[in-house]
Amino acid sequence: MIQIFFDHAGPVTWLIFILGALGAVIFVERLLHYHRVQIDSKEFITGVKNVLRRENRMEALSICDATPGPVARLVKMAILNQDQGSQYVDDTLESAGLAEVPRLEARLTWLATICEIAQPLGCLGTILGLIEVFRVLQINGPFADVSMFSGGVWQALIAAAMGLALSIIARTAYNYLVERMNSIVLDMEKTATDITRFLFESAIHKTSNE
Repeated sequence: MIQIFFDHAGPVTWLIFILGALGAVIFVERLLHYHRVQIDSKEFITGVKNVLRRENRMEALSICDATPGPVARLVKMAILNQDQGSQYVDDTLESAGLAEVPRLEARLTWLATICEIAQPLGCLGTILGLIEVFRVLQINGPFADVSMFSGGVWQALIAAAMGLALSIIARTAYNYLVERMNSIVLDMEKTATDITRFLFESAIHKTSNE
């Protein structure tokens, strides 16, 4: 089967193959990135709050620095800006969260583009293969033998199959990565709300005790 591909693949089929390789690289890179930045946010925020309850702000910031990902960066920003007031922290975290999303979305549009163009490229390869078939028939007329235009038929079929297969695989990979990204964004939103509530409820409680 592999030998048939190399023997009969047309230029469009090779383009689809290259796009598939590019899509695989993007998928692996994004998957590793999401795996690195997606932490156990509940465990992380519980640890930070326990440290803050002991009024050890520097240790809490150190925990944030040692933890990868946008969740830790948002928590650190909230702690650093606590003295500016609740509204300021809310606005700062919202702006920071919006700035983090494009980093998470990076290169996903490339994968989405591959999803969209793979099948049309397969159709283009099919059309070009059929054009080759008819060209051979026109040149040889009634003397045309099946073997003369089989290359065009192979080119048409391989391009169609490759385009359809890549479209299905790329779409599945894209949807999976979007789900992972949305999960991280949801963790960011929940953690930002949690740390803000904790910081200012603690501050109110401390003031009332004094």
